[in-house]
Amino acid sequence: MELIIIVIALALIFDFINGFHDAANSIATIVSTKVLSPLQAVLWAAFFNFVAFLIFKDHAVANTIGKTVYADFITLPVILSGLIAAIFWNLLTWWYGIPSSSSHTLIGGFAGAAICHAFIAKGMMPVNEIIDGDKIGKTVLFIFLAPIIGMIISIFFTLIFIQRNTWLKVGILLGSAVLLFYVFVGFQQNKLDENMKKFFKVDKYTYEVNISTIPPKLKSLKKPK
Repeated sequence: MELIIIVIALALIFDFINGFHDAANSIATIVSTKVLSPLQAVLWAAFFNFVAFLIFKDHAVANTIGKTVYADFITLPVILSGLIAAIFWNLLTWWYGIPSSSSHTLIGGFAGAAICHAFIAKGMMPVNEIIDGDKIGKTVLFIFLAPIIGMIISIFFTLIFIQRNTWLKVGILLGSAVLLFYVFVGFQQNKLDENMKKFFKVDKYTYEVNISTIPPKLKSLKKPK
């Protein structure tokens, strides 16, 4: 019972540190460019954090963090160690002014604690049987890709805004909108399929047909051989 209370307390401390660590990353640019005052920027960020929580019910980031370690190796000491590691790293990077992600820190601390626990409890074993290598691999990959993607997007918008030809601007924006529409349609379908498998354990969509609604002529048709 005492360990549970300690874990809950550390989780709250981590959330507090996450507030002045990651929130600073998100509002630093808007404050430094004097678009908003520090107070306005903090209120703006806090408001949209709550709005996002209420609107987006599928908390994908939280699910990824919670499922990077397989259930057999999740224990209170593992959670405790992961939180301590994440808190320490967040404070260290904050002290030296290094922008870093608390989510990535928590994933790493959680995974490291689980691997250590598994080796001590069950001896040497494949790491892929302890943690989900695919989820962690994607996380590590986007640590490097995120700045590059941000740079490409900023170059794109800069090229649009410096254009003096209005019709060229409109054409670029419309073309980009159409391209993004088709990209997100595919993303939405993949996400729908993933959620159907994850939450409803459905691999393929099936449809029930009410026989009474089928016209008699169609009922009499024979199936093709």
